[in-house]
Amino acid sequence: MIAWFYKYGFVLLLLNTILYSIPETNITIAPTIFYFLMGTGLILLIINPSQIKDVIFHRSFLFLLLISLVNLVYFLFFESEFNQDSLEFLMARFVQFSLISLSIYHNYDYYKKKFSSLIIKIISIIVVLGLFVDPDLLSGRYYGIIWNPNMLASLSVLAFSFVLMKNEKRTNLDVLLLILFFIVSIATGSRLALLIITVSFIYKFGLSIRNVFYAIIGFILLFLISSIDLNTSFNRFSSQDILNDRTDQFNFAVNNLEKEFWFGYGLSEYSGLPSNVDVPEEYQGLLIASHNGYLSIFLQYGIIFGFFIILIIMRKSLMLSSYFIRKEQKDNIFLFIVILTLIASMFETLLTGINEFHTILFWFSLSYLSYSKYLQDYED
Repeated sequence: MIAWFYKYGFVLLLLNTILYSIPETNITIAPTIFYFLMGTGLILLIINPSQIKDVIFHRSFLFLLLISLVNLVYFLFFESEFNQDSLEFLMARFVQFSLISLSIYHNYDYYKKKFSSLIIKIISIIVVLGLFVDPDLLSGRYYGIIWNPNMLASLSVLAFSFVLMKNEKRTNLDVLLLILFFIVSIATGSRLALLIITVSFIYKFGLSIRNVFYAIIGFILLFLISSIDLNTSFNRFSSQDILNDRTDQFNFAVNNLEKEFWFGYGLSEYSGLPSNVDVPEEYQGLLIASHNGYLSIFLQYGIIFGFFIILIIMRKSLMLSSYFIRKEQKDNIFLFIVILTLIASMFETLLTGINEFHTILFWFSLSYLSYSKYLQDYED
């Protein structure tokens, strides 16, 4: 049982974020599983200290430990007052990082060979179930069985990328899934989905004739669909552009940061909108969170600790990106997830949450690449 948990605890943690995204499961089932995973993970680390020495302190995962130490120092000395939610964030982030490290260390081959197909299958099930529950893709911003269209877009566009990045010869099923994930992603109305799809094609095929062909198709679709009164990503992009409301959200976040510039609002305030901030009347009723992962880190930690967190993330990401591109492994889906997240975090809060699919997948991808680099260096 313990060995199984070490190998697959992270998989349960990741899939549980999908349960948090479904209204029928996010109140009881998802929190129960989450606290079970957090409690079990913490207990197993306490009763098996060798795992701390061999895994948590492994050089591949030291950047995760460093972030946890930054969190601990911040909580002990710079939280304005004791905060139960901040303590839960501190412990949850540490256990989350531990589950990621343990799973990769004990089950590397599984994540190398089979994990991508699991992601594709699970999200396929979520998308197909959504079509059975709500088959009308064009009545508004589509969200299937997920509580929010942007969340569904995050899942479907990631699944699209996993299928697109496959190195094996594509089957008819792969082509069907690409079409399905593309249609659902566009139907959600997410403008970021368009950006991610564009980046995935550039990443996969580069400056090629194939991409010129795909770009022409994309512009034709943009022209045709934008002329119809719909709420797809094409319609919202052509009528609003990708920044639109993001400008107000960015400015509001900067104004909030100025009020707690040095040490931020606390570990519990990772949403991009601190809970004790007064929202101006003109923004009442609007979602006015920062929608920017980097700003959200500064709002949470302040400029000093936030700088350390971002420095750790960027240094590790750039080092791994440079390494794997030189190794001609640029088709690596996990490298794509890292690069994509760093870009997408300029428009969404993707670096700070605890129970968000894309966020956890980013931390996993960074850790997987780090351990993979260690193994390749060792082999060399």
